[in-house]
Amino acid sequence: MKKNIALVLSSGGAKGFAHVGVIQALERHGFHITSVAGTSMGSLVGGLYATGEMENLLKFIDTLDLLEVLKLTDFTVSNKGLVKGDKIIAKMKELIPDRNIEDLKIPYCAIATDIVNGNEKVFTSGKLYDAIRASISIPTVFKPAKIDGHYYVDGGVLNPIPINRVARKRRDIVVAVNVNALIPPEKRKETPIENKYLKQIKLMHTKIGNLIPKNKTDNIGYFNLTTKSINLMLNQISEMTIAQNPPDILINISNDQYGIFDFYKAKEIVATGDHATETAIKKYLGK
Repeated sequence: MKKNIALVLSSGGAKGFAHVGVIQALERHGFHITSVAGTSMGSLVGGLYATGEMENLLKFIDTLDLLEVLKLTDFTVSNKGLVKGDKIIAKMKELIPDRNIEDLKIPYCAIATDIVNGNEKVFTSGKLYDAIRASISIPTVFKPAKIDGHYYVDGGVLNPIPINRVARKRRDIVVAVNVNALIPPEKRKETPIENKYLKQIKLMHTKIGNLIPKNKTDNIGYFNLTTKSINLMLNQISEMTIAQNPPDILINISNDQYGIFDFYKAKEIVATGDHATETAIKKYLGK
């Protein structure tokens, strides 16, 4: 008999591609996802899954390389963020047309933060991509999303792993995925950067004022300092949320496995999520 699960997907930037691998592994083992809640990248993957058209995202991931990532990065000179985010949402709409959240195949919610009043916003109705755009607005990176006169930033600021927001039926088990876990990273073969992309990388560095160090050993600049600070915040809040709302299955992926902007490593990250889920399921089943 299939196990029904309420699925919770954490924030984490590019690391959130692991959620795709998680979903694939869960379905392969006969788990049936009855609802999903997500923050930031978790809201994007969860929302697209809830449309019932996940295969279109998988096809996109197969074509995703560094050049495609750069094409989707619409830099801005605004002091509200480095990236507008319009190209990303437009690409997602091209893959999977927009619709109302209330019309999705399963219950879904996305978490964002109202940056003016400091309140958590739980999107359970309205346009799907409005909710996703609000939820993925990483502070200092993406411009805040303006919806109905409110300015929203990443939901991870207040609730990076929304276990307390997922719609759960009586016999559902809760499966939560934390891609920001403070555990040692697995040793995996990394996706190399091809020489043909070096020119584009140099251009990207120029556009953002060389805020991103080329090597991990470089001095910590403003951008890396902000990223590391956000990661620490996400992990601390996630740990408290998990302690207060223990899931039946917790799938942990190391915060240090990938960077939050390693989108060109999508296929590799998906595989990591799949592998972590296999391990968690075996533990749950006592194998």
